[in-house]
Amino acid sequence: MTRQGTDTQTTIGRVTTGMRVVDATGTEVGTVDLVQRGDPNAVTVEAPTADPGSSLDELIESVAAEEPDVPADLAARLLRSGYLKIVGSDGATYALAEQIAAVSDRQVRLTVPAADLAREE
Repeated sequence: MTRQGTDTQTTIGRVTTGMRVVDATGTEVGTVDLVQRGDPNAVTVEAPTADPGSSLDELIESVAAEEPDVPADLAARLLRSGYLKIVGSDGATYALAEQIAAVSDRQVRLTVPAADLAREE
């Protein structure tokens, strides 16, 4: 794992459920509902060759856990990187571990605006 990757995993390791999350503009996004540390060895799912009619999204849904509930390519990226599931008044969103700018005792600050976060499907 690279130095930056190690720093990212250390940062996400300081996040706990229930923490308040604000975006890069200082706007409250919601609270942390789930923290998932990254797994750089997470398996990427490839569409099966035996059934070319199956979509990658259908394959992910059949073999993966319920989280993260996003398209397959993004789910693989979130699992490798690590992520936060954030629940707010507009529903749930996901932030990649590298989108965390800082973690204090009660708050997580992101490097991106809320509009750039992945929305739960």
